[in-house]
Amino acid sequence: MRLGVARQDRAKTVDHRAIESGIGRVADQGSDERHDVNSRPDNRALLIAGPTASGKSALALAVARARGGVVINTDSMQVYRDLRMLTARPTPEEEAMVPHRLYGTVDAAVNFSAGAWVDAAREVLAEVRQQGRLPIFIGGSGLYFKALTRGLSAVPPVPDAVREGVRARLERLGPEALHAELAMRDPASAARLNLRDRTRIARALEVIEATGRALTDWHSDAPPPLLPPEGTTAVFLAPDRDELYARIDARFVRMLEEGALDEVEALAARGLDPLLPAMKAHGVPALISHLHGEISREQACAIGQADTRHYAKRQFTWFRHQLPEFEWMTAEEASAKL
Repeated sequence: MRLGVARQDRAKTVDHRAIESGIGRVADQGSDERHDVNSRPDNRALLIAGPTASGKSALALAVARARGGVVINTDSMQVYRDLRMLTARPTPEEEAMVPHRLYGTVDAAVNFSAGAWVDAAREVLAEVRQQGRLPIFIGGSGLYFKALTRGLSAVPPVPDAVREGVRARLERLGPEALHAELAMRDPASAARLNLRDRTRIARALEVIEATGRALTDWHSDAPPPLLPPEGTTAVFLAPDRDELYARIDARFVRMLEEGALDEVEALAARGLDPLLPAMKAHGVPALISHLHGEISREQACAIGQADTRHYAKRQFTWFRHQLPEFEWMTAEEASAKL
C-alpha cells in the first residue's frame, strides 16, 4: 500500500500503520543500523519535506526507529500545543516510540516566528549531536527549511505597541492600502507579496517601523545556516496530486470525527487575536464561523478541505522554486532510499 495512507488511520497501532504503508521494512533493518550515524557526510542530518498529508510523519518515524534518530518538528503549526488533532501532530503513541522534539511546545497566544524556531532548533540540534543520534527534520513549512539550510536574519523583536498600531491600520484600511504603503517604504518586499496577504504585509511594515530598516535589508544579513545543504540528505515527498487531495479531504473529515471541533471551540473561547498564526491554522477560521452559527458544519468542513488543498498546491510550487536542492520522490521511493 501507499505510504501516505498510513496517516489516515490514526486509531490503528503504529506498527500496523508502518506495515500498511510499505515502510515496515525500514523499521525492521535491525539495531546494527543504529550506531555512528554521523560517519558518512550524507548522514549528518536528514530533511523530510512535503505537502500536508503526504506521509512524512510515517516515514520519519520508521527511519528514526531504524537508525536511532530524533524526529524534529519543522512545521509552523505543529509547534502549537492547542491543536494536536487539527494540525495532525504525531499521536502520543508515536511520540513514545522515538524521541520527538519541538512538537506542541508553544501556546497559541504566542506569535511564534521562524527566527524563534531556528533558535529552538539550534539547541535541539546540539543536544541530538551530543547524543550521537541522527537529526531528522520533518515538516511542510518551506521557510523553516530555508532558514535551516540557508540562514535567517536576526530581525529584532517588534514592540507590542508597534504591532498593535499596524494591525489597527490593517483592520481600518484593509490589506491593499497597507500594501500600497509598503510599496513606497519597502518596494522589494511589496513586489513579492500578494495584495491580500494580510499577515506578511503587516509584518513587513512592523519591521520598518520598529527598526527603521526594510525586511529585505535584514534578510540580506542572514548568518551562516545551521545545516548547509552539502551536509544533509534532503527529500521532498511528491505524491500524485489527485491522490493527495483525496487524502486531504478524508483526513479533514476524520479530524472532525475525532475531536478537532472541540479543540477549536476551546481555542475560540480564549478570545485571542485572529491574526495570530494558530488562529489561522487551516480549518480554524471556518470552524469558528460554524461555532458562531454563521455556517453549517458541512460548509466549515468543505472550506477547511479547500484551504488545505490550496496550501498543498502552494507547497509544491514553493519548494520547486525556493529549495531546488531537495530531491523529489514518492514516499515509497524515499522509504527505499533512506
